[in-house]
Amino acid sequence: MPRLGFGAFLAPHHPVGEHPMLQFRRDLDLVEHLDKLGYDEFWCGEHHSSGWEMIASPEMFLAAAAERSKRIKLATGVISLPYHHPFNVAQRMVQLDHMCGGRAIFGSGPGALASDAHTLAIDPMTQRDRQDEAIGIIRRLFNGERVTHKSEWFTLQDAALQLLPLQEDMPFATASQISPSGMTLAGKHGIGVISIGSLAEEGLNALPTQWGFAESAAKKHGKTVSRRDWRVLLNWHIAETKDKAIDEARHGLMRHHNEYIVGTLQRPGATEFKNPNEAIEKTAFGAAAAATIGTPDEMVAKLKEVVEMSGGFGTVVGFVHDWANPENTFRSWDMVARYVIPEINGHIRKLRESREFVATNRGVFDRAKEAIMAKIQENPDAVAAMAVTRGSRLGNVASGSNMPDFEKARGKEAAE
Repeated sequence: MPRLGFGAFLAPHHPVGEHPMLQFRRDLDLVEHLDKLGYDEFWCGEHHSSGWEMIASPEMFLAAAAERSKRIKLATGVISLPYHHPFNVAQRMVQLDHMCGGRAIFGSGPGALASDAHTLAIDPMTQRDRQDEAIGIIRRLFNGERVTHKSEWFTLQDAALQLLPLQEDMPFATASQISPSGMTLAGKHGIGVISIGSLAEEGLNALPTQWGFAESAAKKHGKTVSRRDWRVLLNWHIAETKDKAIDEARHGLMRHHNEYIVGTLQRPGATEFKNPNEAIEKTAFGAAAAATIGTPDEMVAKLKEVVEMSGGFGTVVGFVHDWANPENTFRSWDMVARYVIPEINGHIRKLRESREFVATNRGVFDRAKEAIMAKIQENPDAVAAMAVTRGSRLGNVASGSNMPDFEKARGKEAAE
């Protein structure tokens, strides 16, 4: 299996009731933590209502994150393009790219919350067309063009960026739910895509057919798309044992679903969980389960299953949530980095092969042991010392692969 990239997606989804300033700071701590653990990408969203999602400017948040990280790529996940003049979006992304040393990824979407569009008096029927139009303009600006363009919602007159992105080709990506629109848009512009519908059963089951929409649109518009630029969003909470993971996540998961998904968003078809056990069962273990709550081994199995059913993608992106407390949440990400990523990407395969070779080919090392014993026998003082040397104790503090068997040697000396 080709190696996967690993990332995190911060909407954010934080329960109302905690100090927002501390939540912002803890989110920045998470970026720093993931950077040290070797994660590849960090995505941050834009929302203006609902209470639970209180980051209004992903560019500002990611600029702060850039100062606390070194290598992780920083992605807007996503900027809602219909809410902004495209020229201003382009300028902010250019500045972010320079401030983070060329680590920016430009992720965009039409806007996820109907309440946000309502606040800005934007007709939802126009949002996807506006995103499409804005992407085309921003790509031209990034290419250094001077653009004049008159639209029903913005105007540009001899507009050109006075500063281009630090990266020669900043990565673009668009959000995709279950409908073909996101994938089709990615194909039209020849850009990447992040599938956020895969957090639910319907979106997960749609993955096998999704990529075909991108390829068809790319062919129609003379573009190309690569599965390496396809990100798939998944939910997980990982601990040393399944029971521990369940115990850590059950109450926060129930609160997230009941208070936010059902109580706030009032998502069609969603009903409240009656208790934490039902929350866990339906989210991670039932027939319609899309999340992983359990051990690293169980997450490895789930990832392999999703990769196979989808036909392959470039990066798996974990959804950041508050199912568990902050300490256990951070530890979950730590365990994925320590055990899941190396297993999926083959980092420890050769180590296992090496250990197995040493353990099962003992005859290969007999000659080395004989060489050591021959040298000992040449030195009377070493022979005398051997009489009181306990090989087992010495073996505890040194590599034993070349260690001669002193007990066997002493027995041979006594016999002679």
